[in-house]
Amino acid sequence: MTTPNTQTSPTLLKPVKPVGIVGYGAYVPRYRIPAKEIARVWTGSKGGGLPIKEKAVPGLDEDVITMSIEAARNAMLRAQIDPTELRAVWVGSESHPYAVKPTSTVVAEAIGAVPSTQGADFEFACKAGTEAMVAVMGIVGSGMGRYGMAIGMDTAQGKPGDALEYTAAAGGAAYILGPAEESLAVINSAYSYVTDTPDFWRREYQKYPEHGMRFTGEPAYFKHITEAATFMMEASGTTAKDYKWAVFHQPNTKFPQRVASQLGFSMEQIAPGLLVTNIGNTYAGAAVIGLTAILDIAQPGDRILMVSFGSGAGSDAFDILVTDKITARQGLATKTQEYIARRTEIDYATYARYRGKITMK
Repeated sequence: MTTPNTQTSPTLLKPVKPVGIVGYGAYVPRYRIPAKEIARVWTGSKGGGLPIKEKAVPGLDEDVITMSIEAARNAMLRAQIDPTELRAVWVGSESHPYAVKPTSTVVAEAIGAVPSTQGADFEFACKAGTEAMVAVMGIVGSGMGRYGMAIGMDTAQGKPGDALEYTAAAGGAAYILGPAEESLAVINSAYSYVTDTPDFWRREYQKYPEHGMRFTGEPAYFKHITEAATFMMEASGTTAKDYKWAVFHQPNTKFPQRVASQLGFSMEQIAPGLLVTNIGNTYAGAAVIGLTAILDIAQPGDRILMVSFGSGAGSDAFDILVTDKITARQGLATKTQEYIARRTEIDYATYARYRGKITMK
């Protein structure tokens, strides 16, 4: 006897009650190490043709918790709501400070959201932040809570001398989702595309991640982003020309440019979000911080496509429409490009000390 195939055709994720972004905020550490400085140490070269110009490095007193709190406070400034109204505070990251102790409870306590709230930590490599956003859409869209917060934040590490070291950076963003009628941008729909693709991983007790080299582009990054974006546009009846802006996961500068071209988007459409690659790959914060850079300059009526990517592997796609409430809230907190412009350059020795790369037993 055969088991009948009960799988239904995929559909967009649409909440029962319309949901949107009520507030958003980013955070980027001020310290920067130039890619050419890393190349000087490990290859003796001047760094020509490197994937990024520089990357953001967390200070000695910064981790995913402290950075999430800063981004969350910026989101609260724009949302202008009482923190006790948040029914969820969820933090997505692959570099949570504790193996056993949630990041989310510390963040919720710091912003005044406790005790009547959900707290949880999410993990899914670089799409942990958008994964948390989809979950908050469910909380708000089902009517279980009026507001919820989703954060994507990382202090990424790359093995000394490895290709990842040039791009593994720090930073991220926080979003408060709530009723569409209060939102500065309505999330029309979302779609998730997930497979088991071993392109990047880190086992427990292992300090640095490993990567599958050639699998990182195909079939990992490009297949998942193009499949998620294509289904989103086909199901929504849109094409690239219907969007003012687009932001794709940004592990480097070349990948998002190539996938944008494959999907029919121009370089002008991805330019604001792509500027965030100037601080490196913020992993769980990469797509969500790119979206903050777009929201900082967006105008009412702008339509945005955001597609994240997480190794292992999966993508979340979002169709977002900016409302007339955006202009009054953009200036209520520090803008993303202001964080990027605020920089203090460091050398490799300082970077190694800040990131704990030198250990003595």
